[in-house]
Amino acid sequence: MPSPAERIIEIYEKHALDWDRLGGGRHVEAAWLDRFSDHLPTTPASILDIGCGSGEPVARYLAGLGHRITGVDTSSTLLAMCRRRLPEHEWIADDMRGMSLGRQFDGLIAWNSFFHLTPDDQRLMFPVFRAHAAEHAVLMFTSGPAYGEAIGSFNGDPLYHGSLGAEEYRSILAENGFSVVRHVVEDPDCGRLTVWLARRA
Repeated sequence: MPSPAERIIEIYEKHALDWDRLGGGRHVEAAWLDRFSDHLPTTPASILDIGCGSGEPVARYLAGLGHRITGVDTSSTLLAMCRRRLPEHEWIADDMRGMSLGRQFDGLIAWNSFFHLTPDDQRLMFPVFRAHAAEHAVLMFTSGPAYGEAIGSFNGDPLYHGSLGAEEYRSILAENGFSVVRHVVEDPDCGRLTVWLARRA
């Protein structure tokens, strides 16, 4: 039987409509999306939304600020929602772990997606981030508050979360040419999400 970590792709596709309903009305991330936008090297900017889901609320918000979005996700149902809602932007079916788009972006965001990877897979993602980051690009992602793994639940299915520790994130970001701009653990103004904002040198 697949482990909870191995079932993430299946679960997001299985519950795509419920994920969309859950995300559509939320605005707690707006302050962080504004910070991300404010640090982009150019406006409008090209943004890679990694694990874009249905495009709500992140891609729609950033598109509303005038940025050009390229979204990547594994769920065909969620990507179909993106194409219907934001047809002028680009939507790609791919697994972030093997992503190789052959181009670079001004901003990369992995909001409530990256933390579904195992710690080992997360370590392997930072060279992928680097490969898709233009000079002075901004990277923002959510993680757990400390090293470990946790299994939640969504509609009766196990929902995996993994995280590295803060010092390892700082180290691996530096190894891949990123400096931390801001890091907040369990931000009370953002649904207690732990957020990292970094910039490529």
